[in-house]
Amino acid sequence: MNRRIANKENLIRLVLLLFALSSLLFLFIIFIFILSEGVPLFLKAGVRNITMGSRWAPTKGFFGIFPMIVSSFMVTFGALVLGAPLALACSTYLSEYAGKKTGMILKPSLELLAGIPSVVYGFLGVVYLVPLIREYLGGSGFSILSTSLVLGVMILPTITSISFDALMSVPAAFREGSLAMGATKWQTVYKVVLPAARSGILASFILGMGRAIGETMAVIMVAGNALKIPTSLLDPLRTLTSNIALELAYATGDHRQALFSTGVVLLVIIMSLNLIANFWVKRRVGR
Repeated sequence: MNRRIANKENLIRLVLLLFALSSLLFLFIIFIFILSEGVPLFLKAGVRNITMGSRWAPTKGFFGIFPMIVSSFMVTFGALVLGAPLALACSTYLSEYAGKKTGMILKPSLELLAGIPSVVYGFLGVVYLVPLIREYLGGSGFSILSTSLVLGVMILPTITSISFDALMSVPAAFREGSLAMGATKWQTVYKVVLPAARSGILASFILGMGRAIGETMAVIMVAGNALKIPTSLLDPLRTLTSNIALELAYATGDHRQALFSTGVVLLVIIMSLNLIANFWVKRRVGR
């Protein structure tokens, strides 16, 4: 009987291992495919000419994506500035102030934002946000500001959920000890709970950056897709993801390889952000 149970356990363990390895296999295949398509152009044109070049005209032999790299980081930073404080405030309220009934309503509602298709965010941005910016601030409305606002809303669920988990993992003894010393509720949250969860909160911000910098459809709809480095919040821009999505359908030859090279740069950026986030999470767990 014990042997039969042990055999079943081993079979289940083997099946789960195969599923885990299959997901890693798919990731490895995608990684190799992007590298095999994008690296040859780096060898041909040079890494510096591609990553630091300012002119994008693949059919004429110019493969510079530096303006798109800068634009991607600018809108990502803008999204963090607008979305991260709101997300942190939401997670703090849910973990420290909201009652059970309120939390049961608010937390799933916030997480539902993650399930809304990005094209819906882009559509709302085009219909409502872009005209408002055009009328009251000037410009075409398709700008860094509109893109950052849309992405700021889109990263809310990611940052809120991870920050909430980080805050909830702070031991109750920390809160009780602070309150016993005469601190108020807000003093306890501000001076004890938030610092204790700092690593997890920073990890949520970094993962939110990865979510923002990898967004495509909503960005295409509200960014304006101009091939230049923006100098104002009201200037249009084109990000790395937008560049790939807009031109891949008709690209051939070196043009196609240039788009895959853009994908390689994007992949390196997102993997770096994920590695940094994992480092901060492990650092928090290690403490």
